[in-house]
Amino acid sequence: MAERYPLPVYYDFASTICCVAHRVLGRLAARIDDLGVVLEWRPVDLTALTGWRRGARMSGPGRENALRVAAELGVPVRMPGVWIDSRPAHDVALALTDDPVKEAVWRERIWSAVFEEGRDIGAPGETTRLASEIGLEPPGPTPSESIEEVTERAREAGIVAVPAFLVDHWPMGGIQDEQSMTAFFERYARKRRRESARVL
Repeated sequence: MAERYPLPVYYDFASTICCVAHRVLGRLAARIDDLGVVLEWRPVDLTALTGWRRGARMSGPGRENALRVAAELGVPVRMPGVWIDSRPAHDVALALTDDPVKEAVWRERIWSAVFEEGRDIGAPGETTRLASEIGLEPPGPTPSESIEEVTERAREAGIVAVPAFLVDHWPMGGIQDEQSMTAFFERYARKRRRESARVL
């Protein structure tokens, strides 16, 4: 079996740029897989990392920048007017950690719900409704680890913004065009192959 190279990707469902990253990386999925890179999506609560207030209006330079990046990378988005509460959706993602297929389906459903359909995933019962729509049984009352615990570990790893890739304990933030991201993954895979060869 070909060697696989895990690469953590930190995200928040409330972040427009994270949705854009999800779409760009989705376009590159076949190439990423060919390189042996395995993206490990890890949710964090950006409110806890930055202090952004849930329900605060999304306006000004931050909103303009997010929409500009989305347009430049060819990702249509319907950006929420306020900073949404993503914690209930993150709880489901964490509960699905051991089932990568279902976890990926859940991520896709949430991104579409928020940034295409304009749904409020923080509203009472909304995550249950979304899970039902894609045939997911409720994964249980609580995940094995809380979003607070995962977020605190991310903070300790130096994550201060999302999306962020954790490369050798160094967070690399943001998303770029497909050509640039492909070059990034190719460099990452080459580095991992060289390290594996030295061990052997």
